[in-house]
Amino acid sequence: IEGTREVLQVPADYRIGIVPASDTGAVEMAMWTMLGPRPVEMLAWESFGAGWVSDAVRQLRLDAKLHEAPYGALPDLSAVNCDNDVVFTWNGTTSGVRVPDGDWIAAERKGITICDATSAAFAQHLPWDRLDVTTFSWQKVLGGEAAHGMIILSPRAVERLESYPSMLAVEDYLLALDWARSIGGLDALRERANANLAVIERFVAENAWLAFLAQDPATRSNTSVCLTFADPAIADGAAFARAVAKRLEAEGVAWDIGAYRDAPPGLRIWCGATVERADIEALMPWIGWAYRAEIAALAETV
Repeated sequence: IEGTREVLQVPADYRIGIVPASDTGAVEMAMWTMLGPRPVEMLAWESFGAGWVSDAVRQLRLDAKLHEAPYGALPDLSAVNCDNDVVFTWNGTTSGVRVPDGDWIAAERKGITICDATSAAFAQHLPWDRLDVTTFSWQKVLGGEAAHGMIILSPRAVERLESYPSMLAVEDYLLALDWARSIGGLDALRERANANLAVIERFVAENAWLAFLAQDPATRSNTSVCLTFADPAIADGAAFARAVAKRLEAEGVAWDIGAYRDAPPGLRIWCGATVERADIEALMPWIGWAYRAEIAALAETV
C-alpha cells in the first residue's frame, strides 16, 4: 500500500485499500456503497463505461444522467455537472480513448468522482485533487495478478463512507453477538435452529398433505425450511401456495411465507436461531387451517 502511494504520488491524506475481484470489484464496491445521495452523471464511450452505466440504471436504479459517445470519441465533458456524483473511466480500454486531463472536473464540487483508472494508473497522470474514488487492478499496466484490485479514497470519499454501514447497524450486530454469547454461543444457536426444524418435522409427519422439498433429512436445512403441498387434489400448486400464503398474511400470522419466486411452489419458513420455538409451534396449526380453508374453496369451484 505504501509502495502504491509512493509510486503513484498519492496524497498522504488519501486512503488506499486492497480489494477482491480486480478493478471490477473495486468499482462495484464504490458504486454500491457510495452512490444514491445525489444524482449521478454516468460517462460512457466504450465497453467498461457502458457496464457501469448498466449497473447504475438497471441494478441500482439511480437518478442518472448519461453522457455517451461512440467508440473513438469522447462525450462533451463540459456538460458534466460536478455538483452531482460522476462515474467514468479515465482510459477507455476497449476504445483507445482517454480523457485529456482533469480540468473538466470542478475543483470545488459537491458530488464525488468515481474513476475507473485500471488502464491509466502507472501510465498516465492522475490529478488526485479531482478524483475521490480511484480504482485499478494489479494486472493492467504493471502486469500483476488480475484477481486483486485497489481502491484509493480522498477525504471527501471517506466522509461519504462514514455512514456506510450505519453505526446503528453495527451496534445492532454487536448486540446480536452479545446475545449469542449470553445464550451459550454456537452450540446453543445450532440447538435453537434444530429445535425449530423438529417442530416442523413432527407436523409434516402427522399431515400427509405437506412434505419437505428436501426429502433427505441429512441434507435438510434447519434455517430456510422449504415445504410443498403433496395433496393430489391440488392441480395448480403455485396458485394454491399463493392462496395459503395470502390467507396467512391476512390473518397477521405470517409474512412472505411463500416459496422464493424461482423455487417450486410451496412455503418457506425461517427457523434460524433468532426464532422462538414457541412461535413455530404456534404457526403450524395456522398452516393446517389455511390449507383446509383453501381445499374447501377448491371443492366449491368443482
